[in-house]
Amino acid sequence: MLRIIRYSFADLIRSRWLYFYTGFYLVLTGALFFISADLSKVIVSLMNAILFIVPLVALLFGVMVQYNTREFTELLLAQPIPRRSIFLGQYLGIATALAISFLLGAGIPFVLSGIFLSGEIWNFSILLLSGVLLSYVFSALGYLLALINDNRIRGFGLAILVWLLLAVVYDGLFLLGLAWFSDYPLENVAIGVTVFNPIDLARILILLKLDVSALMGYTGAVFNKFLGTSLGMGLALIILVIWAVLPVSMIRYISLRKDF
Repeated sequence: MLRIIRYSFADLIRSRWLYFYTGFYLVLTGALFFISADLSKVIVSLMNAILFIVPLVALLFGVMVQYNTREFTELLLAQPIPRRSIFLGQYLGIATALAISFLLGAGIPFVLSGIFLSGEIWNFSILLLSGVLLSYVFSALGYLLALINDNRIRGFGLAILVWLLLAVVYDGLFLLGLAWFSDYPLENVAIGVTVFNPIDLARILILLKLDVSALMGYTGAVFNKFLGTSLGMGLALIILVIWAVLPVSMIRYISLRKDF
């Protein structure tokens, strides 16, 4: 598996799109520092880009790599190599390359600005950790969608649909439900519904860490009460890790049974 991870990682870092992805975050973060030298404002501004772009790019890369390496995968399947090593190795190579690319692009400008000498180091760490976890979560979902669907158009279409549902539609339906049932106690329901969306969970973690939950109104007060403690934030991070583990378990399950 380690050899396959190294090969998948080396193959992906030769892609010009990965360099474009790193360069995008370098330019964006540098532009934010040019506009404002306040580290907390830059973190909040960068958060909005991360929560939309990281999931989309990870989904598309997961789908694209799985389809583009299908013939190579079939060649590996003909060798005496366990299937789980092949598919999990490919996924980990993809996710690790995307995570490192994100860390370099978003992290270098902060390092040059002296983030390690600032009091915002822990907020910055939560931002990077959320981006890395989202890279692993959505690259796994993209890889899983491509593994299930042999039709490329359907696979890419489902990846875009998943991103739209979790990044855009989910929030609208959530807020609409809160408005409709505002006369009822929805604190526990709001928290329970949020854990089903890793993007919202990452957003709440960052905002609570920055102590700007007041910007989230009523729901911010609810989340601050439950997730604002160290125990609550730890549980939220564990749920994000579970979000990354579940698709990987499905990849393993399907790869052992799929007929190539």
